[in-house]
Amino acid sequence: MSKTLLIFDIDGTLLYSQRRDSHSFALIYEKLYGRPFPTIDWQQYPHVTDTSIFATVIDRHFRRAAGWDEMESFQDHFVDLLLENRRHYPADYLEVPQACRAIEQLRADDRFVLGIATGGWMRPALLKLAHIGLNTEDMVMSFADRKHTREDIIGEVVSRVRATRTDIERIVYVGDAPWDVETTRRLQMNFVGVRWRGDHDVLAREGAAQVITDYRDFPGFLMAVDRASPPRR
Repeated sequence: MSKTLLIFDIDGTLLYSQRRDSHSFALIYEKLYGRPFPTIDWQQYPHVTDTSIFATVIDRHFRRAAGWDEMESFQDHFVDLLLENRRHYPADYLEVPQACRAIEQLRADDRFVLGIATGGWMRPALLKLAHIGLNTEDMVMSFADRKHTREDIIGEVVSRVRATRTDIERIVYVGDAPWDVETTRRLQMNFVGVRWRGDHDVLAREGAAQVITDYRDFPGFLMAVDRASPPRR
């Protein structure tokens, strides 16, 4: 049986934090480096990945490259703050409605192979998924560690899956942001958008043909996956 590889983004697609995690990233940077973080409007950076964002700001402030060890040290502080925030304000960090249930239903469906490709670093990303209780068992995952572009991150999932399987007929990426639309357009990859606030037009304006609010209408989500196509300009 031919299968569909479904690759999910994390933030805004499977869970959300009302941008509290983004503010935490900026707060830790300012605490460690004593410089104002430029912006958490991620579209202002060359690539929307933790690696690219961190490296861009370091270069802007200090005119030097950011080292991998330096990023690991930054993550130590970032993860500590994420854990603290989730202990004190657990209700502010939620799954996109029925995301965990949707993953379990997809896992039980022989038509699908599941992956995760996120612009976040691995340790923060896994912490976020664990907080909402999402089971990542048997999902092929790629993160921003040592990667600058979202194309590289998604490409790693595709390459790893294709290296062990010959039955993948379609690939669909599920994401929430304009940069997800642009990335899949460049890759000519099928795309389904998720906008848990209900503002579908944010992605539709970018060229996404299939946009859902959340996973409560699971048959509707499957229909969107079936109809998914690469975004058009």
